[in-house]
Amino acid sequence: MSTSHALSRLTLPGLAMIGALTLSAQPVFAGECPAGKIKPNAQQMVDHKAVGVTDVTLGAIDLGKQPAHIEGRELRFRKLTIAPGGIVPWHSHDDRPALIFVQQGEIVEYASNCVDPIVHRAGDIRSEVYGTSHWWKNLGKETVILYVGDVRKDPNDHHM
Repeated sequence: MSTSHALSRLTLPGLAMIGALTLSAQPVFAGECPAGKIKPNAQQMVDHKAVGVTDVTLGAIDLGKQPAHIEGRELRFRKLTIAPGGIVPWHSHDDRPALIFVQQGEIVEYASNCVDPIVHRAGDIRSEVYGTSHWWKNLGKETVILYVGDVRKDPNDHHM
C-alpha cells in the first residue's frame, strides 16, 4: 500500500467525523445571544442616561409618500458614535425595528431576553425587532461607530 493511500485511509474517517460534528452543531452567529442563554426578562430595565453618544441622522424617507404607502412611518439612517465608557440608554424596539452595523470597535449589549451580555465587534450586524429592549455600553478604549437603519413611527421619538 502506498504511503499516500494509507494516509488517506487514516484521515478520511477523521474528516468525516469533523464534518458530522460541524453539521450537527448549533449555528453560532457573531453578536447574538447563545441559544441556551435566551430567557424572557433576563435583564431588567435600567435608568442610565446617555453618556458619550453622538447620534446623527444621515438621511430619512417618509414612507407614506413612497409606493409602499406606509403612512406615519419613516425610514431613517443614522450614525452613532460611542466614546469609551459611553452608554446608549435602555430603549425598546417593539414599535421601531432596526438593523445595526458595527463599523468600528467593540460594544456590549445588555438585552432583556439574554442572560449574558452580548459582545458586538466590527463587522457584526444586529437585528432589533419586536420584543427587543436593551442598553449598550462601550467597555473598550476605542470609539465605537454604529450605523443604524430603523423604521420610526413618531418623528419626535428620539430614543437611541
